[in-house]
Amino acid sequence: MRNKYLNRNDAVHWGARGVPPAVFGVPPKTSPRQPDDPFGGRWVRPKSVGGTPTGATGTVALPVSTASFRLKTATVLALLCFAAAPGFVSSSLAAGKGAKADNGLLLTLIADGGSDVSVASYLSLHVPAGQPASPFVGVGKFTATWEGSVSVDLRGDYQFRAELNGGVKLEVGGKEVFSGSSDGKSPVRSEKPMRLSKGANTLKLTYTSPAQGDAFLRLEWSERGVLWEPIALGALTHGDGGEALAKANQLRIGRELVIEHRCVKCHAGPVPGIPELLMDAPGFDGIGARRSAAWMAEWILDPKTQRATARMPKLLHGSTAKPDAEAIAAFLVSLKDPAEKAVGGEGDADAGQKLAEALHCAGCHALPGAKDNDAQKISLAHVNKKFPPGLLAAFLKNPAAHYTWTHMPNFKLTNEEAQQLAAYLGANADKAGEAAVVADSAAMERGKNLVQTTGCLNCHTAKLENTANFAKLHIVLATLREVPNEKDCFRGKQPAADYKFSDKEKDALAVFFAATNGAVSSLANHTPSEFAERQARVLNCTACHGQLEGFPALDILGGKLKPEWVTSFLAGTIAEKPRPWVAHRMPVFASRAELLGHGLAAQHGLPPKTPAEPAVDNDAAQIGRKLVSTDGGFSCISCHAVGEFGATQVFESAGVNFAYTGERLQRAYYERWMRSPLRVDPASKMPVYFDEEGKSLLTDVLDGDSAKQLNAVWQYFRLGRKMPPPPAP
Repeated sequence: MRNKYLNRNDAVHWGARGVPPAVFGVPPKTSPRQPDDPFGGRWVRPKSVGGTPTGATGTVALPVSTASFRLKTATVLALLCFAAAPGFVSSSLAAGKGAKADNGLLLTLIADGGSDVSVASYLSLHVPAGQPASPFVGVGKFTATWEGSVSVDLRGDYQFRAELNGGVKLEVGGKEVFSGSSDGKSPVRSEKPMRLSKGANTLKLTYTSPAQGDAFLRLEWSERGVLWEPIALGALTHGDGGEALAKANQLRIGRELVIEHRCVKCHAGPVPGIPELLMDAPGFDGIGARRSAAWMAEWILDPKTQRATARMPKLLHGSTAKPDAEAIAAFLVSLKDPAEKAVGGEGDADAGQKLAEALHCAGCHALPGAKDNDAQKISLAHVNKKFPPGLLAAFLKNPAAHYTWTHMPNFKLTNEEAQQLAAYLGANADKAGEAAVVADSAAMERGKNLVQTTGCLNCHTAKLENTANFAKLHIVLATLREVPNEKDCFRGKQPAADYKFSDKEKDALAVFFAATNGAVSSLANHTPSEFAERQARVLNCTACHGQLEGFPALDILGGKLKPEWVTSFLAGTIAEKPRPWVAHRMPVFASRAELLGHGLAAQHGLPPKTPAEPAVDNDAAQIGRKLVSTDGGFSCISCHAVGEFGATQVFESAGVNFAYTGERLQRAYYERWMRSPLRVDPASKMPVYFDEEGKSLLTDVLDGDSAKQLNAVWQYFRLGRKMPPPPAP
């Protein structure tokens, strides 16, 4: 018997023979089209249960062709799945519930006499031995305490478990659920289910780091003890955190401002410092071929007037500021490099516009002619004035060529694509106008002197002697505490380097510089998870992730992907695109690739290097090969390719090639996904193959034991690019 309601994805995922491969989820307990659907989608009633399911969601329903029914094992499986779908329906457990401002738990870290308070999105952490748990606490033994509430939509019984190295205590609803310690080899778990009331239940999790080895913790819960998963952010809430959280947030803002504005480039700080202290700025060598003099003069005079988000300060003041800026521009434009070559050829502007849309350039930029006045987006109206003819395309091909830590990503454009984008932007941007800088020898000499003396070379590189000399950071701070300097960069009335900080930013910097709890020494404390959180925000990753097709939500990536694969993917060394049919494209951030790979994993309590697994079980892999096939298996190959063996019955879009799965996915994520895809991604078209007790309907394979079947498929995936194609029916 089929379910009364169908998920919106059912209509587009009927097999080519008119047979649904498996059910896509559980019908809601209330009416269809329920706004608070736990899976984040809409449900529609089929007009004819036995005939053609149709709905009002814009998808195309395929007819069930009884003439082509083939009641093989996979077909029987498909029909039975409609009546045996998993019953995990709590919206607090589902990934589709949107996060709010008060989502997350208050996390207090205490170590080496220092403390830090923050709002944590994850009940997990990973701190490598010898590294601090937070930039604001010292290295060594620490405690971490998460506090707040966990909410469920319906009263129910839940089990909890923690994988960890160290000690742990979990309290829910004021009652102890479990306590104990582990060396990472076996979890600490509740002895019996815990009854949670509908709505908010107080939660407190306390973790103590081990005496040696990496510190890590991963808390999971389950309704039936089959599907174990992290508690979703949407189920967690916290209080206001009081003064402690407010001050800690100011410290974090102040620290980020110091990092992003490169304060220690002029005022030397902790050595060694965090990786970001090595961030560069656009190199000056050959810049005369890459940038126009008129644009450089305007930018140097006052960067903030050109771009609201500019991090470069205004260094020139008084009546000579404008001629000084023009003199510097005259010198810089004289720095030619014969190796700098334009990407020649005429591009198709219409094709460039389509490419700009496909690459979602509007996520970070205000495109020429756009009505978007968001000051946080970088306008591209100036590109004709900034780039000499042909050089915009060269920049788009390799933005990091002269600026390693640039925020501009590399989309691995072909010459033709770069020409198309340049043609589109150039045709719609403001006209370049006439050059306003006279590059005579006297101006160039004065400009050269200004470059050497004003501090330009503390951030920018050039084959010149840097004669600028600034006090070290600790001396500047001591002076600020005694007598505030009129010239200081963040709150002086006449700052030498004017960053035009807002009042909120000035307050945060004041708190950061005045802190006595090692705030400035935090510039020496690299914490992978904090790096990933901050850089994801700085790089505006959520403009695509969780917004565009093929870009999963950012908060699941560290628990989904192996850090080695993330590093290679972000570095641009992986040739294959996981979803080649998706028009959008994941860009390259080579300078941050490894650091982001490690940091995203750490957020989910995972190490920077995936632990080695035993050798592939070839007997199990052979069974896994059968399970993905249409010959008595789950018919996975209907949508998924296996190496060069293409998917057999794709209707709307293909799945990821199985040859890449083993090297991409974390094992735990793979099992969670296979047991209930919609709980991880509410928009997924991946069917469900196991019931709520974890039983498989393919009872003739490994006795229907889901754990054994999932392991068999995983062993097959681990063969990677050496996977033999699935058997033919």
